[in-house]
Amino acid sequence: MDFVESTVEADGERLACTVIEPEPLAGPVTALLMHGAGSGDRHRCLPLARELAAAGCRAVVFDFAGHGASTGVLGELSLARRARQARAVLDRHAPTGPLLLVGFSMSGQTVADLLRMPELAVRTTAIALGAPAAYAREIHELPFAAPEFTNTLRTEGSWRSSRAFDTLTAFGGRAVLVLPETDGVIPAEVTEALDAALRARPASTAPYARLTLPGADHLLGRWLGEHPQECARVAAALLDRTG
Repeated sequence: MDFVESTVEADGERLACTVIEPEPLAGPVTALLMHGAGSGDRHRCLPLARELAAAGCRAVVFDFAGHGASTGVLGELSLARRARQARAVLDRHAPTGPLLLVGFSMSGQTVADLLRMPELAVRTTAIALGAPAAYAREIHELPFAAPEFTNTLRTEGSWRSSRAFDTLTAFGGRAVLVLPETDGVIPAEVTEALDAALRARPASTAPYARLTLPGADHLLGRWLGEHPQECARVAAALLDRTG
């Protein structure tokens, strides 16, 4: 497989990207894998991206602004900007064709935000959410450094107003919820609410799998890199090759 490094100019920033082209070149399916917040960057997504590419899927990973090799200040990033940046990467590297969307932690919300864009929703055939988060709709546009953003996060149950739940229930493709055995970051209530949203879809037309990875913690991307068999298991579930 070939690794192609590039940058995407978007949202006033320069975003560092890695595209993994499978050999031989397969069909038009592209997977976009998105890292979480904090110290996350695209390299944490590379193990799963490589696994998907080995299975014949084109894979794209990138650093959100303020992360990794991208420009920007982390505190100036917002959920809305994350969605715009992910959309710009797709416009550059996968403007057409079917999509697989993968989001770890905060990017679970970003997957849902992308699915709220009708032109992307109709192209998305499957999603994978790794230890996903959900955030109150009221803070969608707020910079992460804004006191109101932090105060809302600390308000019990604020996540219940997230648009992610209705969006995921409306998604008609394959969905995989990937969970660590122990998650010290995401409240169990959030996880179960996301699980319920995905289970509310008709199983006959919208298949769903919930995978719990024994011994894993919240940093699933890194953990998958250390456990190749489990990484292959997640890729197979996303690609519906579990038989």
